[in-house]
Amino acid sequence: MKFERANMAKTASTNYINTFIEAADGCPSAGIVPPAKEPKGAAQTEYEMLSQNPYKYTSDNVLCESNGKRRGISRESFFAKPQPCFRASALGKKYGCGVHFDAQGKIAIYPVESDSYKSLAGNESIKHLKSMRSSQKKS
Repeated sequence: MKFERANMAKTASTNYINTFIEAADGCPSAGIVPPAKEPKGAAQTEYEMLSQNPYKYTSDNVLCESNGKRRGISRESFFAKPQPCFRASALGKKYGCGVHFDAQGKIAIYPVESDSYKSLAGNESIKHLKSMRSSQKKS
């Protein structure tokens, strides 16, 4: 089914297909659950959505919920300008998770110590990216 985009505001997307975003260099050697706090932070929201519902959501769904909706921004307004993708997520930068996108663009997370993470990291039939590193404090 083909959709027409005429008369619609141009929107950016963060979705990937058949891609594995590996945890950043220097992140923990085992996955860590983001700390609970109120109000929920982006990493906590992302972790809850993806750990409880693997391959249910697209990146756009999760990022809009974790970064837009919690700040009261509509989906249309949120994607009216380019947004950082999951390479910039704290899950891969700080909490030791890899993010896998399947053929439909649905995502799941895997802790770096898991067999699933290791299998995806060695899978040459999918695209591989690295999470962005957290900025390093200057000494």
